[in-house]
Amino acid sequence: MNPLTNSQIQQLLVQGCTAADWSIISVSEDFDPQYVVDTHFSGRVTMGAFRKEFSLPGGVVIHSGIAHARIHNCEIADDVHLWNIHNYIANYRIGRGTCIENVNAILVDGVSSFGNGVRVPVMNEGGGREIPIFDHLSAHLAYILTLYRHRTHMVETVNRMIDDYAQSVSSDMGEIGEDVRILNCGSIRNVRIGDCAQIGGTSRLKNGTIHSNAEAPVKLGSGVKCVDFIIESGVQILDSTIVDKCFVGQGCVFDKHYSAGESLFFSNCQGMHGEACAIFAGPYTVTHHKSTLLIAGMFSFLNAGSGSNQSNHMYKLGPIHQGVAERGAKTTSDSYLLWPSRIGAFSLVMGRHTHHTDTSDLPFSYLIENNSETYVVPGANLRTVGTIRDAQKWPKRDNRKDSHLLDYINFNLLSPYTVQKMIHGVQVLSELKQISGENTDEYGFRNCKIRNSSLNHGLRLYQIGITKFLGNSLISRLQQQPFHNLDELHALLQPDSAIGVGEWIDLAGLIAPKTLVAQLMDDIESGALSSLEAIAERFEQWHKNYYAYEWNWAAHQLEQRWGCSMQQVSLQQLEQTVTEWQSAVVTLDRMVYEDAKKEFNLNSQTGFGVDGGADQRQADFESVRGSFNSNPFVMEVLAHIQRKTDLGKHVLDLLRLNS
Repeated sequence: MNPLTNSQIQQLLVQGCTAADWSIISVSEDFDPQYVVDTHFSGRVTMGAFRKEFSLPGGVVIHSGIAHARIHNCEIADDVHLWNIHNYIANYRIGRGTCIENVNAILVDGVSSFGNGVRVPVMNEGGGREIPIFDHLSAHLAYILTLYRHRTHMVETVNRMIDDYAQSVSSDMGEIGEDVRILNCGSIRNVRIGDCAQIGGTSRLKNGTIHSNAEAPVKLGSGVKCVDFIIESGVQILDSTIVDKCFVGQGCVFDKHYSAGESLFFSNCQGMHGEACAIFAGPYTVTHHKSTLLIAGMFSFLNAGSGSNQSNHMYKLGPIHQGVAERGAKTTSDSYLLWPSRIGAFSLVMGRHTHHTDTSDLPFSYLIENNSETYVVPGANLRTVGTIRDAQKWPKRDNRKDSHLLDYINFNLLSPYTVQKMIHGVQVLSELKQISGENTDEYGFRNCKIRNSSLNHGLRLYQIGITKFLGNSLISRLQQQPFHNLDELHALLQPDSAIGVGEWIDLAGLIAPKTLVAQLMDDIESGALSSLEAIAERFEQWHKNYYAYEWNWAAHQLEQRWGCSMQQVSLQQLEQTVTEWQSAVVTLDRMVYEDAKKEFNLNSQTGFGVDGGADQRQADFESVRGSFNSNPFVMEVLAHIQRKTDLGKHVLDLLRLNS
């Protein structure tokens, strides 16, 4: 950079420019003053060359440069366009090719950490679970910090790491990256903005970081207000949405006047129309409807129906209660949960529930309100088309485009985490029958009721689900490498290690053995893990090794079923397990197939062909929805049945041939 020449200063003066001190303004060798008009400079300012033209919507072409602005203590790279800055831009480095038009003010006031280190009182509005957000927060680290507060030393150690990181990124200079668009905005104060961000009509941004990049740009729209925030890559926040004291993870979408306060949102969450307050929103927490409130809870893979809400306030000691809806839960329209409650994985909540239910040992259930009582239908969601469709759609709806992912997401519907819960469910239901008798009309369980028929049907569904998963894991293992005799088969089936035997945890998307989580916290407390990067690497290692750990767990369960070790299992036992797996897969698929039929019955055709008879109704329905037999999902279910039937036959032939 070179100081301005006298001729350059004279031309700038003629063009209406002024400066507090021309001597501390530096420019690049190719700087052309003709593109700087009506601008006042103060503090140290550097400017690059202005050669680039910008095309705006509607075909308008503008040239890079500065006009109608006040610039204080800024570093402006090549080909930047600054126009009509109503107040000023102060203390910013502005990257190459960035366009800023018609904004009120952009400034850094003092030293800022740009949202890093802000404490978010997640889950409990009364405090006690405050999470310090930072640039690289993952759902898994947040999960541990949120739910393991009793590991005081571990929490304090990680919080100190985050505070040290916040201090390391603090500065009195802000950054606006390359190729950023900031148009028609209000005030931007103490905000760091990454490359390729598109910010249009945004009302207010204060104390935050926007992790936009060329792979996954961030888009902020009209009327948006964000205060005390971290926004990760690929996020869209549009249409007068309010974000206050929040972490917003990769690929999230907020739109249509959504309001989010004091909450953590991780990968691919979506919020529209409604409100969130003090929630831990794990990956794929989705709410699209007005009058829907998510408050003081932990969720993941959630679909919240219209008007569904929760209450954390019983008007005694204040809003101090909290709840958990484990992965895959759904709430129907106008459903209600009184915290504290805990909803089991992949459960459907219908109606109002005020008795503090805990169905964590009964996954895949329906919770139905009947005369102000909560009735549980265990395992019912295992056979529904909606559950299978959800499991298929989540990977397809991954909005993350960034090559560096913060959250490690396991999309498996059946895993040691959910299957262990089904095993617990079998134990719970069996004990209820034993204690209360087989002919009891209704059983009581943790402030819920279970009808006799529901209990027996739930036992059957859980057994089918367990058999399906263990068979899946066994067949995957058998297909890993060829074997030629029983000794080689026994060697192939040996577990890789003891890691995974025992309880598993869903750390907001990452499914891992509980022993590894405990070891992680021990290593943090001992100093063996001394950085946030090392903790993130541990999460990545667990995710990469999931299937090895899964087999260790499944092998242990199979050994218990067989009553012998993998070294002793007979060919007949293996064949029986594969045959049972084949039956379980086909049985569940047939249940899903029958459930899908309900979407094509006469009741579903109500409202079609309104001005005609039955033929017109059928024709109108099929023109919109298609026929049952040609439905892509139905066809895939039938194809899945055939594939698994063929796979079962192939594995049985393999066992017999190489025994």
